[in-house]
Amino acid sequence: MTLLFAKENLNPEKPCIITCALSGVVANRTQCPAIPYKPEEYAAEAKRAYEAGAAAVHIHARAPDGSPSYEVKDYRAIYEAVTAACPIVINFSTGAIGITTDQKIAPVRELKPALAALNMGSMNYAKYRPEKKDFVFEFVFPNPFSEIIALIKEMNSVQTRPEMECFDSGHVANSFPLIDMGLLHPPHQYSLIMGVNGGIPPTVESLVHMALSLPPRSEWELIGISHHQWRLVSAAIAMGGNVRVGLEDNFYVEPDRMAKSNGELVEKAARMIRDQGRRVGDADECRKRLELKNR
Repeated sequence: MTLLFAKENLNPEKPCIITCALSGVVANRTQCPAIPYKPEEYAAEAKRAYEAGAAAVHIHARAPDGSPSYEVKDYRAIYEAVTAACPIVINFSTGAIGITTDQKIAPVRELKPALAALNMGSMNYAKYRPEKKDFVFEFVFPNPFSEIIALIKEMNSVQTRPEMECFDSGHVANSFPLIDMGLLHPPHQYSLIMGVNGGIPPTVESLVHMALSLPPRSEWELIGISHHQWRLVSAAIAMGGNVRVGLEDNFYVEPDRMAKSNGELVEKAARMIRDQGRRVGDADECRKRLELKNR
């Protein structure tokens, strides 16, 4: 039965799309042995995620030794390995500090993934340890409008849809002038990120506030960082949103059990989706809803 009270951006009758963030760039195998480094390891992890129910993978490239890489050659090797392994939707990161705008966008320009991350505002970015009363790390993550616009134009030129990464409600609002300028076109893809010190508090109230702020014809996913993830995933599923899981965001399937693969995290998310009576959306569903042009 159609939910007559469901809002366009909050419809729990829609299938829930799972994205898997395979590796990130901060953590290493000392912290989690399952993090992929080499292209064939990315491919194996992507296939596990796909078979467990993921429709898309979010990729930060690494060199074979595990160090972060922003080089086209490393993105190419990973892209080719993953696309040969399974028909999953590809999403490249462009988030980084200390490199040029051209370095950020070069892999997107050359390889033309279906989606690419677009960080929607500058912010403090930190991790705090209450037991030590101190920050583990802290820095400023600069994303000025001038760079956001440059990245959008490059993405549009190769038909890559921007995945707008929003760490606070102001980042959602930053998209409005870009829509008015005709740079961003529906269906819009927003990622609502919670759990980073410097961003919005990781609460259900914050998630509702951000989701209600989105413009018409918007798809959105919840990205919960660390131990905040699973309760926020549950809320996003109930609200009709999509979800992202994976070793970039959280290592743990349960509070005391580390995941042995990205696939294990996707399996849990898929089970949570089905437990709430929703269907897990596949890669074809993702391509249709986001009107994706590329692989």
